[in-house]
This record gives sequence, structure tokens and C-alpha cells, in this order.
Amino acid sequence: MKKILLSLLALGFLSAAANAAETLKVGASPTPHAEILAEAARVLEPQGIVLDIIEYSDYVQPNVALDNGDLDANYFQHGPYLDDFNKQKGTKLKSLGAVHYEPFGIYAGKTKDLTQIKKGAVVAVPNDATNEGRALHLLQQQGLITLKPDAGLAATTREIVENPFELQIEEIEAPQLVRSLPDVDLAVINGNYAILGGLKVADALAVEAANSLAAATYGNVLAVQEKDLQKPALIELYKALASPRIAEFMKNKYAGAVVPTEKK
Repeated sequence: MKKILLSLLALGFLSAAANAAETLKVGASPTPHAEILAEAARVLEPQGIVLDIIEYSDYVQPNVALDNGDLDANYFQHGPYLDDFNKQKGTKLKSLGAVHYEPFGIYAGKTKDLTQIKKGAVVAVPNDATNEGRALHLLQQQGLITLKPDAGLAATTREIVENPFELQIEEIEAPQLVRSLPDVDLAVINGNYAILGGLKVADALAVEAANSLAAATYGNVLAVQEKDLQKPALIELYKALASPRIAEFMKNKYAGAVVPTEKK
């Protein structure tokens, strides 16, 4: 776990307002979430709000820390994952709103083109419930498998009813998917881990469309404790993350790998 403190002093600003600054502890994945928060800290600086950004390398500890009160908020997960975590752990964490989504992509391992896929090809997918279902739906969109008509966003390999290429689906922890590429034919990879592994959306053999159900469903959210839904500083943090400045930052820095969610 890596910790970054972004204060007015660290940013080169020293004023009377610094003495009255309010600090928010926010957990985040290193890329892109912590980077986006670092930019949001600059937006919040005139308001005297300081972000203490704490980086996590997994999908569990940021929610545990938030539930325990060690964090004021976290920003690393999409809505379905948060809902599933609450259901599994009995927590009551809430979303202040979606900020961005990261298109899932199918990336080449041993197989370099989807038209060249052979029977028995090995395809790696994330092993957590919500992301595995999302990966399977993307494979279905490319005609590689068919899921049951009622297979929802939490679909697993048990919902595959047609597998014409006899694909061998390997469930792998999301952070290890990029590393698995030399050993598999294809891998369906979460956007943040693709970025962290040096992959570009332009390199993907297929990606989720911007107007897809996934784009609307899998927005990465700013999560808080239920009691803090009306906390002014956290509301200002969300406003900063949802601002045009941060949207422009995402577009310029991530070249389509991180897409601002459409605000209603």
C-alpha cells in the first residue's frame, strides 16, 4: 500500500487558508484513479480541501478501510462491484456518483487476431464475479460464445450455452491478466490493469462501445460511508471529479482507456 499526501504546501501554495484546510483520506487504485485524484486535488485547493491519497493494489482492502472509518472515501471500483461487496460483506457503503468507465478489451496473447482463433484456445478472464460476467458478455458480443438469454451481469462460465471454438476459460485475478498474456491465446482485461501493464486501448482486438450497456453500468464511483452522503467536502470532491477539467484531463492522458461518464 503506497501513500501520497497532496497538500497545499506540497503543491507549492502557502497561505492562511492552509491552516484551515480540511483533509480527506481517499483510497484509490494507482492507475488511473490516484492520478485522477491528484488532478482533482488541484481543483479543490482553492477551497481549502486537501486530499490524502492512499494507494491500494487490490479490490478488497479499500472497502474494508472505508467501512472501518480509516478512509473518508474511495475511488477504484464500479457500481456493480460495490453492490456485490456490500451483499457479500454486509457493509452499507454508498456511491456519491459515477466518474468514469474503463472499456474492457480483448487483448492478444498467442492469438493475434480474432479471425484466427482456433478450437481449444485459452482465454483468460477476471475471476471476480462482476468483472467475469462483463468479460463473458464482451466475448459473446464478438461471437465467440453464447450465454443463456437471461444471463445477467454476474454471468459465469455456467451460463455459456454455446462454445463453438471450445474455448478454455481461465479465471485469473484481475491484476495478473496482463502478465498472463504470453501463456494464453486471449485475455479480457480491466481498463485500469491494462493501462498499468502498458497496454493501449488501440492495441485491443475488441473493446466495449461507448454507448454500450457496460458503459452505462460499469462507471467507476466515488464511494463513501452512508452517514457521509451529505458531507460537504465529499460532495465537493465528487463535483471536482465530475468537472469538465477532469474530463479533459482523462481524455488527454488516457487516449480512450478512461472515459468520463455522461452526467445526467
